[in-house]
Amino acid sequence: MIEVRRLRVLRALADHGTVTAAAEVLHLTPSAVSQQLAALESEVGQELLERRGRRVAITSAGRLLLTHADTILTEVERAEDAMRLYADGTTGELRIAAFATAISLLVAPTLARLRDSTPGLHLVIQDAEGHQALTQLLDGEVDLAVTVEHRGSPHDDRLTLTPLYAEPFVAVLPPTHPAALSPDPVDLTALATDDWVMTSVGNPIRDVVLLACEQSGFQPRIVHTSDDFRSVAALCAANAGVSLVPRLTLPPTTPAAIRPLQPPTPTRRVLAATRRARADHPLITATLKTLAETAGSLDL
Repeated sequence: MIEVRRLRVLRALADHGTVTAAAEVLHLTPSAVSQQLAALESEVGQELLERRGRRVAITSAGRLLLTHADTILTEVERAEDAMRLYADGTTGELRIAAFATAISLLVAPTLARLRDSTPGLHLVIQDAEGHQALTQLLDGEVDLAVTVEHRGSPHDDRLTLTPLYAEPFVAVLPPTHPAALSPDPVDLTALATDDWVMTSVGNPIRDVVLLACEQSGFQPRIVHTSDDFRSVAALCAANAGVSLVPRLTLPPTTPAAIRPLQPPTPTRRVLAATRRARADHPLITATLKTLAETAGSLDL
């Protein structure tokens, strides 16, 4: 008989790479994780792990078991939801992770609407960048993630994705920049020799901007780094460089010059992600519906 909790331990190890990282996510000690994995090997009669220096790697038998583990864990989660719905399918708590702009533009208005339409739903919101939100979703820390599509985004069959909106990028320029003084949309090649203000490594915005510059035939000279778009605008206004940012991230008034870009315009595609096992939960479907309605009202 295979213990389901041990399959969760194996999945955590596969997702996070080390016994220590898996233990942290599962709120266990590393020795407890090792004991659970050893017990699982005894249950299935196969070696699931092999040592590679200080790290462990999952064997082919372990990878085969993982394919079944994902199905089993999905069905267990569905069974748990079914029991909760049987008791009360109209009330409950939903935890949402979203990046800052999405919280202000989407999640907060959605929360206000759901207070009227679904009064039994209690939303708990936490700030997380797109890639962090997906990790929290897969680890079971949240029930829904508002995230962004970016280059290198892995496809994961455990997730269901719902497109919300596509937001164009705009150029953020010093007011005296020649491109700021022209009434025409900015040709990205005109910014090839400028200093740049860029988001940090790992931020999906950076990937979109770097790809747009690459497609225009140059690599931007990155001098300043900030993930706060008000700071980006302030630096550009101070003639410290130029930048590209999603249009809705900027406040209504900014000291920098904001200009549209010539096509093809890079865009930020915003998605809602849920675990496939819970995609049809009534509280999640109600939240997704309201998120989509809110997104449809944005001034894009």
